[in-house]
Amino acid sequence: MGRDKKRKSDPVGRLPREEGIGHDLEGNEEFFNKKGKLKRRYYEKELLLLQEELVKLQNWVTQNDRRILIIFEGRDAAGKGGVIKRITEHLNPRGARVVALLKPSDVERKQWYFQRYVSRLPDAGEIVLFDRSWYNRAGVEKVMNFCTAEEYQKFMHQVPMFEQMLVEDGIIMFKYFLTINKEEQIARMEARKTDPLKRWKLSEMDLKSIKFYDEYSKAKVETLSRTHTPYCPWILVDANDKKRARLNIIRDILSHIDYKGKESAAISLAPDPRIVKLYSHLVKF
Repeated sequence: MGRDKKRKSDPVGRLPREEGIGHDLEGNEEFFNKKGKLKRRYYEKELLLLQEELVKLQNWVTQNDRRILIIFEGRDAAGKGGVIKRITEHLNPRGARVVALLKPSDVERKQWYFQRYVSRLPDAGEIVLFDRSWYNRAGVEKVMNFCTAEEYQKFMHQVPMFEQMLVEDGIIMFKYFLTINKEEQIARMEARKTDPLKRWKLSEMDLKSIKFYDEYSKAKVETLSRTHTPYCPWILVDANDKKRARLNIIRDILSHIDYKGKESAAISLAPDPRIVKLYSHLVKF
């Protein structure tokens, strides 16, 4: 069964609780520190095994000319770049691309909004990861008034249809929204100020995002409610613990694709439903 068929039945919240990090080991001091976050040595062991599965996945994608698109959204400092780095770390760069676009040029501003993203979509045999995406229009552009109300509403109307066309054309698509609380965001921003290796990540826009925390929260709710669809659902990730978020995102990707060699995996591929959840599971209809 393919990934899209599984998604329609919303299986993530009903996955079995298999033995492994982040499931039945909650509260065990051997695996978690005093802050409740996963210890590095166990994280690195699990990560390596999952990365071996990602290599198998890429081989399957290459051999079968499949196309995978993975979108990462979330607040500044939510950990999008860190997840992408761990996913691509051991993949063949010829078949794995990261897309992180700068603000649109004067020419791009006059184009159809999705045009510059279309040219970066995966080709046959490729895995492409978007570090932010066309959802900039529903996030920073809306909150910071970089787009008009008319442009915003047009985007919200068009994006479900645009994504449906991608999926119907055969692209296997994932949309992850990484969530962190305000205290964690502030702590990570402060770390960027003092760490010379992370200082490049800190921009004036990042600092403004803390002041507009509530506005971004409202924009997130509207985005999720209007663009979560059966064919292209939003997957919410509790990213307050970076290590657990990374492991469970990789598990979620692997669990929804029947790649060659999956049955011989030496690690549980079932994501923790407390860390990774479909948006529809959180909404009461």
